[in-house]
Amino acid sequence: MSHIDPDKLKLFTGRAHPELAQKICTYLQIPMGGGRTELFPDGELMVKVDEDVRGRDCYIVQPTCHPVNAHLMELMIWIDCLKRASANRVTAVIPYFGYARQDRKDEGRTPITAKLVANLLERAGADRVVSIDLHAAQVQGFFDIPVDHLSASPVLLKWFKSLKLTNRVFVSPDVGNVKRAQVYANHLGGEICIIDKRRESGAKTKAAHIIGDVQDKNVLMVDDMITTAGTVTEAVRILRDNGAKDIYMGATHAVFAPPAMERLAECKFTKLAVTDTIPIGNRADAIKDRLVVLSVADLIGEAIHRIHHNESVSALFKNDGRGRD
Repeated sequence: MSHIDPDKLKLFTGRAHPELAQKICTYLQIPMGGGRTELFPDGELMVKVDEDVRGRDCYIVQPTCHPVNAHLMELMIWIDCLKRASANRVTAVIPYFGYARQDRKDEGRTPITAKLVANLLERAGADRVVSIDLHAAQVQGFFDIPVDHLSASPVLLKWFKSLKLTNRVFVSPDVGNVKRAQVYANHLGGEICIIDKRRESGAKTKAAHIIGDVQDKNVLMVDDMITTAGTVTEAVRILRDNGAKDIYMGATHAVFAPPAMERLAECKFTKLAVTDTIPIGNRADAIKDRLVVLSVADLIGEAIHRIHHNESVSALFKNDGRGRD
């Protein structure tokens, strides 16, 4: 990797995930940018940048995870602060993009909040956005600025390969994830099965039946996020009912909103791998013996390196996402 001048590229972190930001800095071999967020007694936020950013290429790392609204507001204040400090370019690095599921009007008198958030970030002064595995890919089109939509597949693929499983089958937990399962099957080899899921409400799902054969096979199942875990736990139940051997799951975003932990603790899966787009802390202690946390820091770091040097980001995902040879 070519050298980065720490005087030209500055990376800052909000309060959402400083650990990930520090790992990205380690990859880029640059110090963390000096700055902080202060909370006033009335709950208002104030961001203070402690170093000169005039003419610099600045990045602010802030996933908009829980508490979503507070982290989103903090991100916008950081962007505004950096722009008013005369940064040459401000890139919002949003590993987990909250509100991405509200990407269309699926019934009358409802908002398209993903578009609203895009407008807010642009209005705050963002020149570019970097995110990972948006729930709906069309959210890229909601922005009038460049959006680098990264995929966590190289990170998850590496983990799946390390399992060295034979007699494997890739399962899509619902019809909407078939393309994702196909990507992994193409790289690792194996058949694809689909679980026909019927959603009863926003928090409750009911799987109807499985398309394909999983009897005595090692199942690999991938999703973009686990929120309440209704989809994956129902999928595991039906896979067990159909004779699956071991069940390995991978997900990019560990949202783990209630009652996810209760469901996962009782769920009969073998291993679950998630990435660190969202800080996990002790939220997943109930399944810590079966949980593997993979870091996307190097992936984001390489993307930032390429953006800074005006190189192709999409090339990062060729050759199984190995990037530079």
